[in-house]
Amino acid sequence: MVQRYGAPKGLAVGESSFVVIGYGKLGGIELGYSSDLDMVFLHAIDDQFAETDGAKSIPVEVFYARLAQRMIHLFTTRTPSGILYEVDMRLRPNGNSGMMVSSMRTFESYQQEKAWTWEHQALIRARPVAGDPKAKARFEAVRRHILGQPREAQRLRAEVLEMREKMRQSLDKSSAAQFDLKQGRGGIVDIEFMVQYAVLRWAHQHPELLEWTDNVRLLETLSRLGLLAGDTAELMTGAYKVFRAVYHRNALQDQAALIADDQLTEERAMVREAWADLMAE
Repeated sequence: MVQRYGAPKGLAVGESSFVVIGYGKLGGIELGYSSDLDMVFLHAIDDQFAETDGAKSIPVEVFYARLAQRMIHLFTTRTPSGILYEVDMRLRPNGNSGMMVSSMRTFESYQQEKAWTWEHQALIRARPVAGDPKAKARFEAVRRHILGQPREAQRLRAEVLEMREKMRQSLDKSSAAQFDLKQGRGGIVDIEFMVQYAVLRWAHQHPELLEWTDNVRLLETLSRLGLLAGDTAELMTGAYKVFRAVYHRNALQDQAALIADDQLTEERAMVREAWADLMAE
């Protein structure tokens, strides 16, 4: 890319001003077998008219978009065992209709002015996974600023509950005989939503909640701060690890995230009880 188009003007030697943000299981350091790579590509050049300095100069927006396209091509390489990774970029600003690569300024403005609560829930799981150190640091500052803002608890709870119910209605495959380990009531996503609600509710008072992106360490932090009642965090952590282990096992066998309805009943009941306590307070 640089040999053909030159580097974006104004960058020091060794700088790229480009960063890859991992979301979801990638961002949360919880990749499983057959996990998608949820990614957002950002650059930290604020001049929207900036260009590269090569003989075939192009706008930096085009330069970074082509770089992102090449990366996606590598990630989605077809091997004898199938596609290397599925890449999901729907969490970028404006989703599938948005730019493939956004400037950091555009990203911050979107998160501040347009993002829905569920997008801030997703931002909790976001972390830089590759790229320029300065761009990484700038993203971390933006993330802390957005997630550390005070929120009205009742409105936040209502919005989280509304999104969770929409997901249940469209994604929960539970039946009388089987339980959907991921989307079922008392399953993996309920734990994740409780953690995200707690972070958004209390991060402005406890910025240490923004240090981690994985559910286990976030639960540990919530417990240490006394924000979850009794041994709730410990029990939720145990249930989460059990659920994820079964989820991984099923994925290895190319099976859906479904178990018999009479399995893991104690863990599921505990999660439902925690949900009732936290989300209906």
